[in-house]
Amino acid sequence: MISVSNVSMRYGGKILFEDVSTTFQPGRRYGLTGPNGAGKSTFMKLLSGELEPQKGTVVKPKKLGVLKQDQYAFDRFRVIDTVIMGNLPLWTALEERERLYEKPDLTDEDGMRLGELEGVVAEEDGYTAEADAATLLDGLDIPEPLHARKMGELQGGQKVRVLLAQALFGNPAALLLDEPTNYLDLESIHWLQEFLTRYQGTLITISHDRHFLNAVTTHTADIDYQTIITYTGGYDDMVLQKTQVRSRIESENSQREKKIAQLNEFIARFSAGTRASQVMSRKKEVERLQTTELARSNIARPYIKFEMKRPSGKTPLEFKDVVKGYGGHAVIQGFSASLQRGQKIALMGRNGVGKTTLIKALLKNAPGNDDPDVAIDSGAVEWGHEAQVGYFAQDHRGSIQNGTTAEEWLHAWEPQASREEIRGLLGQMLFRGEEGAKPTDALSGGEAARLMFCKLMLQKPNILVFDEPTNHLDLEAINALNVALQKFDGTVLLVTHDEDLLDEVATRIWHFTGDGKIEDFIGPYEEYKTAAVGR
Repeated sequence: MISVSNVSMRYGGKILFEDVSTTFQPGRRYGLTGPNGAGKSTFMKLLSGELEPQKGTVVKPKKLGVLKQDQYAFDRFRVIDTVIMGNLPLWTALEERERLYEKPDLTDEDGMRLGELEGVVAEEDGYTAEADAATLLDGLDIPEPLHARKMGELQGGQKVRVLLAQALFGNPAALLLDEPTNYLDLESIHWLQEFLTRYQGTLITISHDRHFLNAVTTHTADIDYQTIITYTGGYDDMVLQKTQVRSRIESENSQREKKIAQLNEFIARFSAGTRASQVMSRKKEVERLQTTELARSNIARPYIKFEMKRPSGKTPLEFKDVVKGYGGHAVIQGFSASLQRGQKIALMGRNGVGKTTLIKALLKNAPGNDDPDVAIDSGAVEWGHEAQVGYFAQDHRGSIQNGTTAEEWLHAWEPQASREEIRGLLGQMLFRGEEGAKPTDALSGGEAARLMFCKLMLQKPNILVFDEPTNHLDLEAINALNVALQKFDGTVLLVTHDEDLLDEVATRIWHFTGDGKIEDFIGPYEEYKTAAVGR
């Protein structure tokens, strides 16, 4: 169990939470929700002990699994050892035992200490530690040949999965997972969902993946109104309950305000007359009926709407026998497809199987786009009549020029746009007031992503290409993107591991199987899953 009592945190004049008291029970899985900047990561650091509360106390179990955010902290250690470090008492005992065994001569004191250490190793299941760690790594798609490699040799996404295995190692009494699905492919996310639903301890997770939260969590702890309110159920259940509570209070307030107006009218008419006792009675009734003050929510919802300057031709893109490889290995082996205007194609498959490679190769020399630098090895790519492409790259932060402001950078893409139009778009994407003057090199990951959406809304292309657009977005922004893509009349190519986006947006699936082959399924994701089970 984890309990928080009268905890307050503020930075300058900004209050994150005030006098918060709540308990996280064993056997329950909590989603910690709230918009970017609400204090989710700060609260997680309070729970883990990384931060001390400015006021109040936090009580937590001795064995706590925490997903580390620093990908480089373990670069000099082997992958398997990094996982075992998730059980610090065991790792400390193993290291000390190894140092003692390296001594040329052991004293009686050393022998006694070795006995104590062997007791710790046995108690912490140390004799099966490497096998247990390997099982976790295999489930997270870290193959056995990498287990003995140094962490510094792994790619960023692989490091995240190893750190996730570290948090899960050793059967901790409570798990604190901050964005555990970041950089995970869909198969790894499904494995994690199954693992966590079997977990018997206390789970608290921050995630911007709505489907993951709905699949895993039994309760939702929502940071809003400078406090934390816990709701029963997943994210969608929380939104419904929260909306119902606020609607009920607003309705009650409306009724009270009508009654107060009637009472005040009576008081005004008869306050100077002979009905003093009735006037006094009504004044007390007014005091009793004072409306419940509704605190202002800190949730901010962006508004995304993709429009086209003009539609493309009926076939905006056609390609045949596309081949692309690296170092003699063909990542894409002879894939052909013809896109129809208005289709929304989801590219799915495990990390590293070629989704981004295909996107960049197809976009080489695409009309209205000059970002990608990858060309196909062979095959033919033909863009259709009036095709205009808008591209959101996975590494989109690098495509935003530094040394300027958000407003200036955006205006450079459409010099004919008025200042009011530019500021209007920035406002839609939550750049309020003078925030449009923010230097581009000071933008957070979420702000950079929202600025890219501004660019696409300004340019109004008829083909949208998104490569992992949700990585730095909060749930409100992801939901807004979901709705905008569903309503967009043009063509979409979408690389994502967000299952709700796949389920609600895609009308066609390209599934990368990992051997250079791509399955092309015309139909929504739900139908694709049904067909895949039948094969």
